[in-house]
Amino acid sequence: MTIMVKDLPDEEKPREKLLTFGAKCLSNMELLAILLHSGTRKKSVLELAQEILSTYKNEGLASIVNIPPNELKQISGMGSAKTATLLAAIELGLRIAKKPTSDKYTIKTPGDVANYAMPRLRYEKREHFAILLLDTKNQVISFPDISIGSLNASIVHPREVFRCAIANCASSIILVHNHPSGDPTPSREDINVTLRLIKSGKILDIEILDHIIIGDNKYTSLKQEGMIK
Repeated sequence: MTIMVKDLPDEEKPREKLLTFGAKCLSNMELLAILLHSGTRKKSVLELAQEILSTYKNEGLASIVNIPPNELKQISGMGSAKTATLLAAIELGLRIAKKPTSDKYTIKTPGDVANYAMPRLRYEKREHFAILLLDTKNQVISFPDISIGSLNASIVHPREVFRCAIANCASSIILVHNHPSGDPTPSREDINVTLRLIKSGKILDIEILDHIIIGDNKYTSLKQEGMIK
């Protein structure tokens, strides 16, 4: 028998529960149910939310970030309106996570870099090579992409990296790129590109402090691992 949300006690209804206790008290299923708003004649909105979570349970909740609209619409009950609402909510969440704070962000540790870059790069399906441009106080000036694609010396050219650094009057640089596989273990090419850029930076008197590789909620610092000095 399908249990409809309207038949639940008020304290168990997702919307009322959120307004009374706050969003943090809701399960993933309940949050999804609020976004979906309604179910179908054959399934409640809670059952529809649970079906979405079950469909992608192997990849995890975060996989919804990159699901194409047409794939979501294959789930019975997920029409264009519900799909658009869900994907719009996800995109808003990503944009909020990526938005820099009004105060300048200061980098003190590799963890600071990871915290800054993780929301932007963690879910990318292709490798993004970016540079964190820092001022003399190690405060972030900007975080531009230099290239998108498999990391190699031909794509990541010193000319592009340091042109951007000079244009922004950066005192130092931290290299950052993601591994779409989720494993941040550096490849030989990662190390070779890093050493090449460090050498170029010494000529221009712009220090490269580190190279951080972003994985799935984890990272590797080449400097911390002793791969660069």
